[in-house]
Amino acid sequence: MSVRNTITDRRAYRSLEPFNVTDDLIYDLAECAGLSSSCFNNQPWRYVFVYDEDMLKNLHTALSKGNEWAYDASMIIAVFSKKDLDCVVAGREYFLFDTGMSTAFIILRATELGLVVHPMAGFSESKAKEVLGIPGDMTLISLLAVGKKAREINDNLTEKQKESELSRPKRLDFDQYVFLNQFS
Repeated sequence: MSVRNTITDRRAYRSLEPFNVTDDLIYDLAECAGLSSSCFNNQPWRYVFVYDEDMLKNLHTALSKGNEWAYDASMIIAVFSKKDLDCVVAGREYFLFDTGMSTAFIILRATELGLVVHPMAGFSESKAKEVLGIPGDMTLISLLAVGKKAREINDNLTEKQKESELSRPKRLDFDQYVFLNQFS
């Protein structure tokens, strides 16, 4: 699959079914994340790959209402970093940008392997950090639900979530996010 096809095929589906998480898969995804560029090669990203059933159930307690669909994920990846791990150039903090690029590599590689990765913002940061043992001075940026796309739409989705499973949500028009030569 070409990079373009992988990008086109990537969707944050919520209807998931289980798959077998292997050490090889985790190392593959982590290695791809580690190949991302970063300011002065600081590599500020940190990940916890959660696939143990008991740990997943504990982590589910940190999810916001409306994210119950993520209970069907076979793995959840916690994405975290902190400002001190990366560059601050002329007041610009790069840790979030660089960690985001690294995370995109995970998402694209998983897509290429036929998996779905759905980034989530709906969770209690303090509860998730407590469950996962992430230090308090770190920023837990996102949780990534990982699974296989289900053949049928799962019943645990809201009506709005079910609609977005059927077709890709509308994207911004090109001229809404691209400007040539100057912002206007």
